[in-house]
Amino acid sequence: MLYHYTDFAAFDGIIRCAELRLNNILNMNDASEMRLFMNGICTAVIEKLNLNGEGGKIREIKSFFQKELEEEFHYSAYAACFSKYRDDAAQWERYGHFGRGVCIAFHEELMQKMIGGAVSLQEVYYQEDMREHRLVDEFYQLIRETTDFSESLPQLQTLMNDAWVQSAAFKHPSFASEKESRLVVSPFISNEFAVEPKYHVSMDRIKKYYPLDLNRMCGKLNMHLSDLVGEIIIGPTSSQSLPILQDYLEDCGLNVLKNKICMSDCPLRKPTS
Repeated sequence: MLYHYTDFAAFDGIIRCAELRLNNILNMNDASEMRLFMNGICTAVIEKLNLNGEGGKIREIKSFFQKELEEEFHYSAYAACFSKYRDDAAQWERYGHFGRGVCIAFHEELMQKMIGGAVSLQEVYYQEDMREHRLVDEFYQLIRETTDFSESLPQLQTLMNDAWVQSAAFKHPSFASEKESRLVVSPFISNEFAVEPKYHVSMDRIKKYYPLDLNRMCGKLNMHLSDLVGEIIIGPTSSQSLPILQDYLEDCGLNVLKNKICMSDCPLRKPTS
């Protein structure tokens, strides 16, 4: 199972509206992780060039990297996040509205079958030192063999696009305990992604997101949304009534999910007022 911890407003969007939102990573608390990855790759490439006597090419590649990093919003990916951990205290606190929310369990195998094209299910990897990342060597080899920098720009851009995509599934090792997976799309490099973006407007700001139509995606496999959902867990500090949630599911035409609800066993303490 892949567990998606969220609040009840987002739960309603997923269950009643059959819409899973992929949010801009730059609007998540992981924006610094994406920047850490990109800056780490660029720094490691420059260090390797300098270490191996290719210092004469550093100025041009530095300029290329700087321009690319300034365009981070254009290159930002969109994602929905999941954990391998069921009923986990840290997940409840960070993503499940401090335990007052809900967790939806999705069958990972079915989700893998549903997606394709521009949408990928990526397991998050945790790495601090970028010097051993394969992209560093690929950048280095290309730059080392380059005599005319302008002729190599298309290949450099391809590698950079790959780096931006991979940055969407990167986190610092201090987050390794989350055991996270992400449903990711990178609209900037794909012509296959036909989903139109939408905007969520709140009192404070406007956020862009891409909605995935779960009914349509399930329909391609001749299955129903209820087949995709394996379990619904009410948060450990939630005030949600089990009978009301069952009534809600029945009114949504998802009777089969009524028997898949359970209460969290996590001993997370309710916040004091």
